[in-house]
Amino acid sequence: MKNIKRTGIYMTHSEAHIIEIVNENINISTIESEFTHQDKLDSLTKSESLMHNKEQHEQAKYYKNLSKVILNCDQVLLFGPTDAKEELFNLISDDHHFNKVQVELKQTDKLTKNQQEVYVNDFFMTDL
Repeated sequence: MKNIKRTGIYMTHSEAHIIEIVNENINISTIESEFTHQDKLDSLTKSESLMHNKEQHEQAKYYKNLSKVILNCDQVLLFGPTDAKEELFNLISDDHHFNKVQVELKQTDKLTKNQQEVYVNDFFMTDL
């Protein structure tokens, strides 16, 4: 019997907490966007256009890193308080490589890391 890899990704535009559940094992990791507040301030002193270009480039790299995680999953829950999850979902929805990955979106308030883990566990437990 194949092990189903279920992953919850709590995301904002600056970081994503990845909660992977395989069998009964839970692995937690974080991916951060490389576009920091300091980068924004530095870029703004030069040009607003430069700041937006840099932000878009770093955001694309951030979403690409998350896409690599999603590609290795069977079921994914994207959740969090911002619209970053919708942006990522729209990117992967257009890519046929993700056709076999079941992805769901949920809007939540800000959650602590413990609350995120419980939320993911509860979400996938109702799915069993």
